[in-house]
Amino acid sequence: MSARDELQELVEKMNANPQHIASEKDRIYQINLEESGPLQIVFQAGQVQVIEGAAPDAEVTLIMNEKNFSKMLKDKLNTTMAFMTGGLKVEGKMGLALKLQEIVKLYQ
Repeated sequence: MSARDELQELVEKMNANPQHIASEKDRIYQINLEESGPLQIVFQAGQVQVIEGAAPDAEVTLIMNEKNFSKMLKDKLNTTMAFMTGGLKVEGKMGLALKLQEIVKLYQ
């Protein structure tokens, strides 16, 4: 299963059981996957959707390979170590990157 498929499964879990995201502010996370390019995770009105392509107004961009993204979606990536060793790069608001990790943990 590709990392994008895993993300879609996670989004479906979130939308089916939105109590952990209902109070989230509307925002866009951009994920730049080294192998397959950018995608957006859009939180809006207590729901989440995935959109292909770059977001001109993303508040944070995570840059990583698909293997690390897949690990992150399964809450199996040590993000601090990945960041320190260059396996994860963050552009924009670091706090939002941590918030996304917290949300992922809630749906595992």
